[in-house]
Amino acid sequence: MRIHPLDLTIVIAYLLGVTALGMRFRRLQQADAAGDTQSAGREYFLGGRTAPWWALAFSIVATETSTLTIIGAPAISYADNLTFIQLVFGYLVGRVLIVLLLLPGYFRGEFFTAYALIEKRFGEKMRAVAASTFLITRAIAEGVRVSAIALVVSVVLGTSERLAVVIVISLTILYTFEGGMKAVIWTDVAQLLVYMTGSAITLAVLLHRIPGGWSEVTRVAAAADHKLQFLDFSWNLATKYTFWSGVIGGSFLTMATHGTDQTIVQRLLAAKSQRDSSRALLTSGVIVLVQFIVFLLIGVLLFVFAQHTPLLALGDRTDRILPLFLVREMPVGLAGLLLASIVAVAMSNASGSLNSLAASSVLDFAKVWGRSIDTRRFLRVSRGMTLVWGFVLMGFGFVKWGPLLEAGLTVASLPFGSLLGLFLLGTFDRGANALGALVGMFAGLAAVLSILQFTNVAYTWYFLIGACVTFFIGSLVSRVWNKGSPL
Repeated sequence: MRIHPLDLTIVIAYLLGVTALGMRFRRLQQADAAGDTQSAGREYFLGGRTAPWWALAFSIVATETSTLTIIGAPAISYADNLTFIQLVFGYLVGRVLIVLLLLPGYFRGEFFTAYALIEKRFGEKMRAVAASTFLITRAIAEGVRVSAIALVVSVVLGTSERLAVVIVISLTILYTFEGGMKAVIWTDVAQLLVYMTGSAITLAVLLHRIPGGWSEVTRVAAAADHKLQFLDFSWNLATKYTFWSGVIGGSFLTMATHGTDQTIVQRLLAAKSQRDSSRALLTSGVIVLVQFIVFLLIGVLLFVFAQHTPLLALGDRTDRILPLFLVREMPVGLAGLLLASIVAVAMSNASGSLNSLAASSVLDFAKVWGRSIDTRRFLRVSRGMTLVWGFVLMGFGFVKWGPLLEAGLTVASLPFGSLLGLFLLGTFDRGANALGALVGMFAGLAAVLSILQFTNVAYTWYFLIGACVTFFIGSLVSRVWNKGSPL
């Protein structure tokens, strides 16, 4: 079913408007960059460290929130209940731990990437290992998110999923390529406001459309196997969302994704000071909690609404439930705004990933490009890597993945636990060396892959397992071969 022409016009106008907003920063960042690569790098990849903390908080949320989240979270509560929110509790705890444990290290030098800190501690080769881990994992995980764009647009327009990916990613590449980090941050701010407004409107319209309102929601939910349950204190490691896997596993998940992933760390480094960086990160946690409450409640309300007006055909993926509601049930004009908000999430997430992938490719592998290149060549190489990674993400977006939100989190959980273990090893074990760090990372990855293959332990524990194995094996190997040759 295609949407009304007015709604289509709104979506297209949004796409063109946000692209134009991002492109205007090309002129600004060229004017601000001085004549050396240090200044050019600070300008293109960190926005000149001029963004206010609240804008960085918005940008962090917009970057970690993808189309997977905005359509995947309602699908989870539609099919099950609200226990996913326990993972968000861990997101809050993890942010506090980052502020206390990891953030001080990032502000002890002029770092442009997270992995410069690894070089300072373990040497250049381990920086390359850590950066390579990020590049591969982020590209694949972002590919899962990009594929969600195709799902939404195919429902809306009835067009080819591949064409949808090409259009949206091409526009995102354009403004990220042109405007750098300033364009990413300020378009993130606009896109977060759009999709949060759209989500609040969706929640209100759903509640209005359900006969009997909230009383009907509680009645149907109570009869539907604890639909409103949000706490589960069981210790079953195979259960994805329990209080313990949420708070403990979610804390390690957030320390990995927000403390070692260049996509988020780049925003923390873009702050004017460590204090502003801390404020941005902690504030983003409050916003994330609010938005997940909204997303999950939308899923419950969709379940109740579907008891009166069925939306999914037999065998349909639950990820389709929100796009179908927007297309079929929303008033003309409002549907276009809400669909634009979903596209906003996709573009915001992709733009942040493109800039961070380019930053890591250029800065963490400086020998490849030459350490003494002039400003013009530096910006040319930086933009070129943005373009390259754009095509890579587009390619991964063509792949058919499983349930979208959980697929994205599972992909990230495999190596990022090891990466977190590497950062913790460098921070807390002064006796650790490069050989121990490398062996520990491989041991952590092997442990997670073995658990994935041979057990039914939920993915929410993978970050904790990978980090702990990396830390303890790395520490042990460093002491056994404490006089070993450097890598």
